[in-house]
Amino acid sequence: MLFLGALAVLPGCQRYWLCDEQEPARTEQLAERLSDTGLYSDLASDTLSPGVSPYRPQFALWSDGADKRRWVSLPAGSVIDTSDMDNWLFPQGTKLWKEFSVTGRRVETRLLYKAGSTDDTWIALSYVWNEAETEAVAAPWGVVDARGDHDVPAAGECMACHAGRKGRVLGFSALQLAEPADAPPSADAPAALSLHELIAEQRLSNVPSEPLSVPGNEVERAALGYLHANCSHCHNQDRPQSDNARCFDPKKPYDFTLSVSALDSPQSTPTYRTAVGSAFKPGDPEGSKAIDLVSDRGMFKQMPPLATEHVDALAVANLRAWVQALP
Repeated sequence: MLFLGALAVLPGCQRYWLCDEQEPARTEQLAERLSDTGLYSDLASDTLSPGVSPYRPQFALWSDGADKRRWVSLPAGSVIDTSDMDNWLFPQGTKLWKEFSVTGRRVETRLLYKAGSTDDTWIALSYVWNEAETEAVAAPWGVVDARGDHDVPAAGECMACHAGRKGRVLGFSALQLAEPADAPPSADAPAALSLHELIAEQRLSNVPSEPLSVPGNEVERAALGYLHANCSHCHNQDRPQSDNARCFDPKKPYDFTLSVSALDSPQSTPTYRTAVGSAFKPGDPEGSKAIDLVSDRGMFKQMPPLATEHVDALAVANLRAWVQALP
């Protein structure tokens, strides 16, 4: 059963988003402590387990300025089904982690685990770090305003976004891994797994026919990348229809996906074809509904709609510059 978060009494049904009361029960399959999930061989020294690789998408979801680190673990000898290059299907046993830090302190680490062979078997769970940052413990009902105003999602909330893609994984894809992220490698952010390495290790069933690059100038690329990372998991033409997708109309006209088959020019992308002229009014940032939504925060009037309480001012400024330059 699904509940509307603003009306539900269930703890962890945050803000106004749909929660699945069955989801916390499914998380009982996962470890109670982060140190037992397979991410670390030694948590105290921040040493990763063998087979766990860091990765960084070139376009990131806005999370109120939190610093993030990401890792993936694929079962030994397994191959990702990439026959649909925009919707990778992952092997059973795949794990992805994402760590959130606020003002230099770790708040939570999220785990996404594929427990079975089908894509409805993904389980999501957040682990909340203790004050000493010596361990993180499972929080299936989430935490509101951890470390100030960072909301840790309940397990039932995660698929509000992740269910928007057939493979349920966001940020680990052909296009996101095709080019290095802006941040250079460092002690805290070592060299990240790339599309090239996945191909070299024969971890993909199919490989892109040519190098992938987002088209356009710097402003256009940033705008298209922002919309892909922050909007396309809801606004796309392939969103699966499921209980966790009821809050979205799968027939909405907008599609902000950066598809590997539509990278010839900015005008060839789904964003230009479905949203420019409607959600974005060329030459008129003030009259563009989408810019109004990303510039605001409030119940039922903000974009992205989940996991953010603060406006991404840099992204808004870039979107405005992009729309202003549209012919």
